[in-house]
Amino acid sequence: MTQCDACLGYLNPALAVDACVRRGDEILLVQRKFPPSVGSWVLPGGFVDQGERPQDAVLRELKEEANLDGTNPVLLMVMGEPDRDPRKHVVSIVYEVEAKGEPAGGDDAAAARFWPISDILEGRLVLAGDHGKIVEKWLNQSIQNQ
Repeated sequence: MTQCDACLGYLNPALAVDACVRRGDEILLVQRKFPPSVGSWVLPGGFVDQGERPQDAVLRELKEEANLDGTNPVLLMVMGEPDRDPRKHVVSIVYEVEAKGEPAGGDDAAAARFWPISDILEGRLVLAGDHGKIVEKWLNQSIQNQ
């Protein structure tokens, strides 16, 4: 295992969360304001703060990036490919979250809105990184659970 002199310990992946919010046949996405992938669309999410539980972090990130109050985070999947984020190795815990209201971009999101699922699945809107894979897995899980 690689040790990190700067962090006085092991060089570990960073922990992040992503929120999957669905409204009928639409999915909530936010537009990235900062690198990487400026201007691209992704699920709302971000890094877990020191001392924060992941299920609290996903609700905080949803509020910060889309101005929505979320409830009932349910674990969907964990994404951890070492090259999934160009900045560093990031492991993301993905939750399905309930939220009501109209989103508005905030924090590091330039915009937030609900997009038709058909636009994403038919390639009219391409998501950055592995967020397209996350959406596909999420929707497949939803179909299997019906």
